[in-house]
Amino acid sequence: MSDRLPPLTALRAFDAAARHLSFAKAAAELNVTPAALSFQIKSLEQHLEAPLFRRLNRAVELTDAGRALCPGAADGFAALTSAWRAAKRTVEQKSLIVTAGPAFTAKWLAPRLFKFATLHPEIELRFSATLRLVDFSRDDVDVAIRFGLAKEEPGLYTKPIIREWVAPMMTPELAAQYPEPADLSRAPLLHQDDIHFLKPAVDWPAWFRAADLPPRFAAGARFSQADHAIDAALAGAGVVLGRISLAEKDLREGRLVMPYKLGLTTEAEYSFVCPEGPEARPQVRAFREWIEAEIVTLKEYGDEMKFVDAAEVQI
Repeated sequence: MSDRLPPLTALRAFDAAARHLSFAKAAAELNVTPAALSFQIKSLEQHLEAPLFRRLNRAVELTDAGRALCPGAADGFAALTSAWRAAKRTVEQKSLIVTAGPAFTAKWLAPRLFKFATLHPEIELRFSATLRLVDFSRDDVDVAIRFGLAKEEPGLYTKPIIREWVAPMMTPELAAQYPEPADLSRAPLLHQDDIHFLKPAVDWPAWFRAADLPPRFAAGARFSQADHAIDAALAGAGVVLGRISLAEKDLREGRLVMPYKLGLTTEAEYSFVCPEGPEARPQVRAFREWIEAEIVTLKEYGDEMKFVDAAEVQI
């Protein structure tokens, strides 16, 4: 039997049919008729000189030969798709696809997009707001902005861009009611669960210890996303231990204030991540340089603060 590969169209038909275990669904995926797909499968079986499927009454199942071929065919088409996307990105100069967390997208990126568009009208910026870890070999993404404990991974260009810190934030009206840190013992506190993965903890008990105040484990509204907690604080629902990266616009415009000037720092940071090599592409470099210019305003707030490392106030 020759090792010459069969036609790619026949292998693609097999891959779709093996995934769906249905000729009809595979035909719909490939936008061909069931008869055309069945013809491709038969030509592949003739090439192999063995059946790949058992035709049942209303379904099909893989034979031993089909099961042997299935993972390689799937991996092969996944590799081809990845390579094709990578090739397209090397010649595509007009678009840039960026993924970032929903909170960072809503609170930091989205309000500034008009600035980037004004500076770079030649670049079409597209966003995918998700917390799912990106796989650059599989996903149609150029750049990821990720929050957490920074780590370098082989094959990736990773550059820290924002070192996160938190501080009590509230509306000016609430600040008038609770002018001193000790007054928070009677204030409604808002909690956010999206940073519970950080060790050491960056939470209200840690902040009270940093302020040399009795820890307060008060019940209060809890939010799975930091931007929702900030929105609640903007509505006057309570005091949030806000993240500077997400609250900067509201602080700058006076909707929120930080009356106590005491913040907690953490090792967690935002990183600019892309595959090694493409970081030099004009649109990728332009986006990174724009972010680096924009984050200068965050440093202005840090100059006014006294910081305590969260690791120094753990029980």
